[in-house]
Amino acid sequence: MTSSSPRPATSSPLDGFTRSDFTALGKSRPVHSIGSGPAVIVIHEIPGITPLVAEFGRKIADRAMTAVLPELFGTAGKAPSAPYLAESLARACVSREFSILATNQTSPITRWLRELASHEHKHCGGPGVGTVGMCITGGFALAMMVDPVVVAPALSQPSLPIGLLGRQHKDIGISSDDLQVVKDRAAGGTCVMGMRFTGDKLVPAERFERLREELGDSFIGVEIDSSEGNPWGYKRQAHSVLTEDYSDELGSPTRKALDDLLDFFSDRLEVSN
Repeated sequence: MTSSSPRPATSSPLDGFTRSDFTALGKSRPVHSIGSGPAVIVIHEIPGITPLVAEFGRKIADRAMTAVLPELFGTAGKAPSAPYLAESLARACVSREFSILATNQTSPITRWLRELASHEHKHCGGPGVGTVGMCITGGFALAMMVDPVVVAPALSQPSLPIGLLGRQHKDIGISSDDLQVVKDRAAGGTCVMGMRFTGDKLVPAERFERLREELGDSFIGVEIDSSEGNPWGYKRQAHSVLTEDYSDELGSPTRKALDDLLDFFSDRLEVSN
């Protein structure tokens, strides 16, 4: 993996990104992009496009791809804090675009994201686009797979639906109709990558078991040991595989997960490095 060049301490987390507005289905949102080559849609986690989400985007750009970060909520570039996390989560919970608690439903916002993916494919070229969701947006990448333009979907700590009931543990956040399309595409050779920490209660093990049941060998599941006393010192409540709980130490499981994800995008988007 090629590491991003260190930036001066005084620089903005979004230095080097190009901001534009994308409008579809009657809704306009800011979009931040960096790099060149086939597009990878990065769907940020709660509370928004944090400095570490932006840094992940740079790592995609370092691999000859265009990182495209739509701004769904929060303030782009703002660092996370407890009040900021609570505010963003509250807004997502009341939004009709996010199916936070409901089972067997696809969040409506994924329709807008599919429009963005099609737009970026036309703009950036390549055989299709990659996409990765994180936390409450983790499962959005699976729903976006309904559109054949999405050829490399990845789910990082997919947390929806949030709930303590058994049926929610196994739910993967899309409708039965969309799931059938996803299964058909998986049977045709499209793979899905998923990542979680083993102790993460927001992403139950049953959710990954369900993905394996539905997608078979087309699901590439990465589960990182966060049990007490694990060799790499990940905290038991570790959640964000690619950002807040990521360790870049050579040989660490999160570093390997990142490298594997970038290789997954490169291979599927036919990028020569």
